[in-house]
Amino acid sequence: MRPTGPDDRHVLAAAITCQATTIVTWNTADFPADSLDPWHIVAMTPDDFLVEQVSIDGRRVWACVQQIADSRRNPPETTEDVLDALERAGMVESVAALRAGRWS
Repeated sequence: MRPTGPDDRHVLAAAITCQATTIVTWNTADFPADSLDPWHIVAMTPDDFLVEQVSIDGRRVWACVQQIADSRRNPPETTEDVLDALERAGMVESVAALRAGRWS
């Protein structure tokens, strides 16, 4: 079993304490499955996590994207603006799933 890195132990400790099932991080390499398995926790990238959420309830995720766009006032943003920003941030697969669904 390879332990999590010393800079990441607090993240695992917090997940264990709150009985989380998922650690969402771009840094999945520092959370090897064999160190998470005893606590029934998995590490996922934000993109993979959001893809999973879209598959569970795409309408709800789309509503969240709309809510984010509606809250942007200066400058105003559309849902496409929010999706573009998410895509630039590395959320490529989840944005593709959202664009394919179009729950509007």
